[in-house]
Amino acid sequence: QGPQPEPQLGDLIEIFRPFYRHWAIYVGDGYVVHLAPPSEIAGAGAASLMSALTDKALVKKELLYEVAGRDRYQVNNKHDGKYSPLPPSKIVQRAEELVGQEVLYKLTSENCEHFVNELRYGVARSDQVRDAIVAAGIAGVGLAAVSFIGVMLSRNKRQKQ
Repeated sequence: QGPQPEPQLGDLIEIFRPFYRHWAIYVGDGYVVHLAPPSEIAGAGAASLMSALTDKALVKKELLYEVAGRDRYQVNNKHDGKYSPLPPSKIVQRAEELVGQEVLYKLTSENCEHFVNELRYGVARSDQVRDAIVAAGIAGVGLAAVSFIGVMLSRNKRQKQ
């Protein structure tokens, strides 16, 4: 990836991980605040699919280039058309206040995309959960499929009784 233009304060950064998209929020001087799943806390980006199984994530402030690693990233304030973003200084302040906190992490609800949307717009939104279930069904990979199938199986069992 070539030199990226410097993101603006409060920009949402979409990072293209091998099996999913990770999200961070830009807070200036090359730093982002993001919800790091436990596998990424250990610095094991490759094991990040495993993190979907765990339920604790840590809010971290790290250099964007370290969070992105070798993965491509882009600024994607995709809900600006629907919601008005909060003032950049407010977004940054809210993000900084959360650094170091542990957050419950659920692939289907409070994920890293919700986290950054909550900070930027004051609303939690994730298109990724729907996409993940569809993609997992097609590709047969990803823990979204496993947990989703688990839910369906337990539902079927209950119906048979």
